[in-house]
Amino acid sequence: MSDELVIIPQLIVGLGNPGTKYAQTRHNVGFDLVDILAKRWQISLSDRKQFQGTYGEGFGNHNAKIRLLKPQTFMNLSGQSVRATIDWFKLPPESVLVVYDDLDLPLGKIRLRMSGSAGGHNGMKSIISHLGTQNFPRVRIGIGKSAGEKDTISHVLGKFSAVETPIVSEVIYLVNDAIEMSLKQGMEKAMSLYNSRSIPVPDFAE
Repeated sequence: MSDELVIIPQLIVGLGNPGTKYAQTRHNVGFDLVDILAKRWQISLSDRKQFQGTYGEGFGNHNAKIRLLKPQTFMNLSGQSVRATIDWFKLPPESVLVVYDDLDLPLGKIRLRMSGSAGGHNGMKSIISHLGTQNFPRVRIGIGKSAGEKDTISHVLGKFSAVETPIVSEVIYLVNDAIEMSLKQGMEKAMSLYNSRSIPVPDFAE
């Protein structure tokens, strides 16, 4: 990326699965993040059939309009919702910031990137397929790998433990701050400040 090109997100997409069955699970941290942003910025979210998702827009703490989206297609079809939304508003893919869980990152860590592969995440595979590019920013929230005998699906679709929950809450507020920075000064600035930050995890939580 050149220094002259400042990428400011216009649509923030949090990934997850709809329904109470999946609420507060590891795979739904993207949904949780959008809910916190909506509360912080006083943006009302409502179901929008044309976007196949829950959507809201407002100005938050910024001068430019920001849009929030939680696809309601189930994770594997997230790209349908994102595509419908950017087509409606005529947004370029690089203006879409996607927030999602990552098994390969330890709990307590986040990573901001300008582009990249899906890394095995089905929601990201769908978005990359529907947008026809990997060149859009994203925030990965670490959920760590499963411990012991638990399989990956059970881990991803399970809820955070009592020890993990307050750590995740702090991580989500850290991501909030990183996104605020990206909206004011661009993604690269946010990456430089927040990719080195993490929330400490006690030994007994690992």
